[in-house]
Amino acid sequence: MAGRVLELRVHGVSNTPPDQVLGLDPQPGDDGPRPWLVAGDEVTGFYRSTDVGPDDSVVVEAYSWGQLTSGARTARDVERALWTLLLPFTLANVALHARPGIPPDPDEERWGSRSGITAWLVRLFCLSLTGTLVLAATGIGVDLVAWQCVDEECLRRVPGVWEFLAHGWWRQGAHSLVVGLVIPLGLLALLGLLAWRTYQYEAEMPAAPAARPAAEPSHDSTPPRDPAGGPPPGDGPPPEQAASANPLQDPTFWCGEGQLRRAGVLHLCVGAVVAVAVPLGAVLAMDPPLGVRAAVAWPTVALLGAVVLIAVVALGRPWLSRRAGDTPLGPWSVAVIVLTCAGVAGTVLLLLLPDGPAGTPLAQLRPPAGCIRDPTQAGCLVDRSLPGYDWVIAWYGTGQVLLLAAIGAVARSGRRALAAPVAAALLLPLGVAWIAGWLPATPPAPQRLDDWMLTVPAIALAGGGLLLPRTGPAAPPRPGQPHADLGWGGRGPAVIAGFGWLLGIAYCSGVLYWVTDRLTDGNPAGGRTGVVPPLPVMWAGLAFAVAVLALAGVALRAGLLFHRLRRQEYAALVPTDNTLSAHDRRRCRDVSAYRALHRLVGEHALRLIGWYAAVGAALATLGSAAALSHVPPDVTAVTGWPTVVKAVADAGDTLLGWLPVAIAAVGLMVYRNDTVRRSVGVLWDIGTFWPRAAHPLAPPSYAERAVPELQTRTAGLLALGEHDPRRVDGIILSGHSQGAVICAAVLLQLPARWRRRIWFFSYGCQLTRLYGRIFPAYFGPDRLPALADALRGPSGRPGWTNFWRDTDPLGWPVTAGERNLPVHDPDALHPTGGEVADPPIRNHSAYPDAAEFRRERARVTWLLRRGVPAPRQGVG
Repeated sequence: MAGRVLELRVHGVSNTPPDQVLGLDPQPGDDGPRPWLVAGDEVTGFYRSTDVGPDDSVVVEAYSWGQLTSGARTARDVERALWTLLLPFTLANVALHARPGIPPDPDEERWGSRSGITAWLVRLFCLSLTGTLVLAATGIGVDLVAWQCVDEECLRRVPGVWEFLAHGWWRQGAHSLVVGLVIPLGLLALLGLLAWRTYQYEAEMPAAPAARPAAEPSHDSTPPRDPAGGPPPGDGPPPEQAASANPLQDPTFWCGEGQLRRAGVLHLCVGAVVAVAVPLGAVLAMDPPLGVRAAVAWPTVALLGAVVLIAVVALGRPWLSRRAGDTPLGPWSVAVIVLTCAGVAGTVLLLLLPDGPAGTPLAQLRPPAGCIRDPTQAGCLVDRSLPGYDWVIAWYGTGQVLLLAAIGAVARSGRRALAAPVAAALLLPLGVAWIAGWLPATPPAPQRLDDWMLTVPAIALAGGGLLLPRTGPAAPPRPGQPHADLGWGGRGPAVIAGFGWLLGIAYCSGVLYWVTDRLTDGNPAGGRTGVVPPLPVMWAGLAFAVAVLALAGVALRAGLLFHRLRRQEYAALVPTDNTLSAHDRRRCRDVSAYRALHRLVGEHALRLIGWYAAVGAALATLGSAAALSHVPPDVTAVTGWPTVVKAVADAGDTLLGWLPVAIAAVGLMVYRNDTVRRSVGVLWDIGTFWPRAAHPLAPPSYAERAVPELQTRTAGLLALGEHDPRRVDGIILSGHSQGAVICAAVLLQLPARWRRRIWFFSYGCQLTRLYGRIFPAYFGPDRLPALADALRGPSGRPGWTNFWRDTDPLGWPVTAGERNLPVHDPDALHPTGGEVADPPIRNHSAYPDAAEFRRERARVTWLLRRGVPAPRQGVG
């Protein structure tokens, strides 16, 4: 029918059912209107009400994408809950998109630019984070099980058939370490299988992207099919050519399967190198190779080193870092796979060879048998863990801290800030070599000077780059646009990646503690039973306990701020003469609580997170020094105040042991419980919104499927013929909360000829206070106006209306050139119009039910049904 307008609603993070999105309220057993699927499937579908008539001027359609993240209360929910354990990878991947200064056109980014160097550093950090997980698995398989478990009583407590390692040939030399490698390599195989399945998850796209053009992105070269059955949207006049003004306009932004596979190959291969390097390095240090062993060892080391070198260089190359659709792996990826397989085979062969004559027999370095049963026998109270493993973990973590400092410094102040972390990374190993006496022609180091004493000054030097003045490229906030500055002073990538690192360290430490406790069956014996966790992990319990206390302190500060803000809002609601009734004063207290939460999130949340990030940075610095001190925190026979420290450390150890289980349980509740979903779904859906351009093993991006589907649906309906009964003259793309972010990405991908017939409704929208400050390259004050300009009609009228409430913690005005409409909430303090119940405080929900929303929709419908007015008409 001519003149029909479609309102296409996209829900937010809470996986709102289609009937609620459509405003239906069916009761069991009645014959009222119900949602019916008009396009898509049960996972991502488009729904309309069954009472839609052919003569309706406005049709409401709901797009349901929540099944991509929230599940359907099926067995697949368990798999998605396990994705929660990959949260460190998710945060590290998000850090890439938090870089300031990303050019609008990806082809304009250069490796030596601020954003290019930051991207390379973030990808290196993501690669190291994969290595952290592999190191933990290697510690379990190689150190705890294959090396420290020397008798059947210990091996019997490991799930599976491991007792054979306590007998005969397997007890000789490093033979058992080959079996221990099954755990880290098996973990990598599991991650690879999960990543392959998620590739298929993201590959269910309605259309492949076109090649990147020189002007405005267009999908005309590969026209998407219309789900409704109409002609492809490419049939029509050519779009206007214009320069890209936002990275989200890149036509391949949501399709990078080829890059994802290449990055996945690098991560899995480097993870395998890290796994085999631990036993290989230990054996080479304990038993220097000669003869046949040397002929196997050194080529193996060269092969493994080549894999790491290729990965480090490749992460900065455009063919990997830029998304270009479905591309093949290429010869370099195949070469990395071949080199890795050869290196792993060489390591296995070396470990299976007999001990060489140059070193101490390896069997003498392992714990004696029977320590689990009788920890007091000779040799059981001595740390007999795999030699060098503690050293590897300590230096690996210290290097990651320096890398995080470099990421934050470059993101904030550009290339000049890289000097401080680079100097620290060079001076720290030189200082350690000086202490060890490895530097010739230098005076000896003081006897009391130790490695750990250099760590704090070196990290402090690296952190000096974080304190340099911030330099471009962010545009200054516009007048009347408060709280639009960069989040955390431009250090956003380091803050986000740092939280991922701390969470990953907590995961790995908790698993190592849990396995150690299971192997020793909780036998105290002063913490020495022949099986001990790595020394750096022992300090993690104390650090985690302090981090929990710091989190409680930040929560207390947030509570005090909330109380102060609520008093201010209550004072603004209640007249000075206080003539309100007791009922109205109580309602004012309720309203003031929601308004205070609105201000707390919008004005103070990022600053509170920044304070906690500063505490985390201090803990990371001190933890690195403690890990290099070679002194365990749980020494025996402590008295006085050290007993308090030991008690706190023991409590932290217990919490760490349960942390992975608790996170997985919360993840399962997120997918099955709406209350928990609404509480933590915002953070989860922010993380999985962005494509996996930095860490290929992170959970999949739901927007990889949602954005192309919405784009295809929108363009397909607008391209229908004039006499097609499904034709619409215009579309109101209506996005709630996270749905508004999805709609913004869709609109930036559409050609201009389709945007002329689209109006954007956003409500409960966090595009400025959250996304604009954390992701300035996409939604910052100099990038978000590109969306408003793209929706501006020929007469200059805005094509974007934003609704917000001062009781909505996530809904704020968006000052990017659009039309802002405040929505009154609640409608009144007391019952009105014959009602007996108080009007509800809707805060973040039910925007389409508001009178302001209905009036604006009627106005926009009238404008869209008239078509695009000429400038001389002066409409709008």
